[in-house]
Amino acid sequence: MMIIMRPGAPREQIDAVIAAVEGHKLTAHPIFGVEQTIIGAVGDGHYVLKETFEAFPGVLEVQRISKPYKLASRQFHEQDSVFEFNGFSIGGTEVPIIAGPCSVEGRNQILEVAQAVKEAGANALRGGVFKPRTSPYAFQGLGEEGLEYMAEAREKTGLPLVVEVMAVSQIPMMEKYVDIFQLGARNMQNFNLLRALGETRTPVLFKRGMSATIEEMLMASEYILNGGNNRVILCERGIRTFETATRNTTDINAVPVLKKLTHLPVVMDPSHSTGDSAYVQSIARASVAAGADGLIV
Repeated sequence: MMIIMRPGAPREQIDAVIAAVEGHKLTAHPIFGVEQTIIGAVGDGHYVLKETFEAFPGVLEVQRISKPYKLASRQFHEQDSVFEFNGFSIGGTEVPIIAGPCSVEGRNQILEVAQAVKEAGANALRGGVFKPRTSPYAFQGLGEEGLEYMAEAREKTGLPLVVEVMAVSQIPMMEKYVDIFQLGARNMQNFNLLRALGETRTPVLFKRGMSATIEEMLMASEYILNGGNNRVILCERGIRTFETATRNTTDINAVPVLKKLTHLPVVMDPSHSTGDSAYVQSIARASVAAGADGLIV
């Protein structure tokens, strides 16, 4: 349910509506605009009549949100969300690039890569320190040692850090280092991790699961939004199909579809979606042409 306050409604009227929402065991998500405030009422509110809130002073209109994902929906937040970071924004007119190695393997490696991507024009540095490997015998990442190397790279280049988190227990330690959490495709429906990320105030780069529908992706992102963390960046990274010519199949359709359905920024990962450097440039260009708000390579 979306409660639209009258332009210029005083804070006491807004607070009264928020209290009423919470009194019905719903979660209130206010969006404070320059002239107008919108309050999202999320939860099992099918029994609550619209008239319950329409009667409050300062309320202009009450609308039910038809989409199953409420806070991610454009019905709730019509304008594009734009998130500001150190030196760039995502979701607006810029097309920032997040670049870096899949895995941080050593100090010299990440420092050299950070300098190279900085000189190439990248806006943020990515790197994995906890690696979800198919084989338990493969390299699993450097852990906090890798984060220390990445923090040094940030100090030298000024690039914000994007790092994948794989477990709830890693969050407190990683928050000391990272600027943006990355939620990998394998963890898209790790609901305990989603809830924990919702309790942080660190932005989340949210990757689509390789077999997930767009609605499943948005419903999973809703866990983070409902927890109070509204800075979620959606990432299309390719889906699994019958095609074997590339590692995954790039779902270019997902970009305009997501841009229509949600206010959240949408970025493309042309590296993982193809698995072949020969195709990265073409897919990157196609993604931006389709409306992507950024790239991660």
